[in-house]
Amino acid sequence: LQALLLPSGFISQLLVVVVTSALPSPLCVSLSHSFSNMPGSVPPCAQSGWPKDVGIIAMEIYFPAQYVDQTELEQYDGVDAGKYTIGLGQSKMGFCSDREDINSLCLTVVERLLERNQIPYESVGRLEVGTETIIDKSKAVKTVLMQLFQESGNSDVEGIDTTNACYGGTAALFNAVNWVESSSWDGRYALVVAGDIAVYASGSARPTGGAGAVAMLVGPNAPLSLERGCCVTAKCVCVCVSLWDCVCDLSE
Repeated sequence: LQALLLPSGFISQLLVVVVTSALPSPLCVSLSHSFSNMPGSVPPCAQSGWPKDVGIIAMEIYFPAQYVDQTELEQYDGVDAGKYTIGLGQSKMGFCSDREDINSLCLTVVERLLERNQIPYESVGRLEVGTETIIDKSKAVKTVLMQLFQESGNSDVEGIDTTNACYGGTAALFNAVNWVESSSWDGRYALVVAGDIAVYASGSARPTGGAGAVAMLVGPNAPLSLERGCCVTAKCVCVCVSLWDCVCDLSE
């Protein structure tokens, strides 16, 4: 059971603890039979071997150099002063030139994050991307980011793009954390990238656009950790989907 639930390094630690502790055999037997009978239940000894304080270790953010001043956009749209700057809490809205796209934004933050924190590319075992900006519907942004790993020879990197509106980046982070906390973890870092380029036509949605990307290094003993079992954002998304369906029905 331990072989199914834990990385080999943690299994070795557990075996050493059991041997050196010299527990009486009746106690060992009682521990082995104290688990829940439900399929997939986790024994107490396995829980103690999980990595602790898994979360964000380092972060890199990038915004394009070009932007629209939201005060000027208020004047151009003929709306009340402060509608965008106070109502939306935004002072500037970034946008890309014809020399940038979602791939270049994500490449920038990944390269800067690893170089500034002196993280070798071979120490990354999972790469998750959250975005709804699609250039090639059959080719993930992650495949483009893997170009950065070629020189190191590290092609053993799990992960894929998650496309689900604003929730894509959050889902990518949860996937990375779950990987580190799972039996699939091989001791390496996970890398999460969230980026988008949002451009809307004239109307109420236009001031909510923008462009940018963020890369997050995920692993144990993180200064910003996620509490195990408390990631419930997915439930909120399900509620939003249900409400959206109701709104669509009413509008019809």
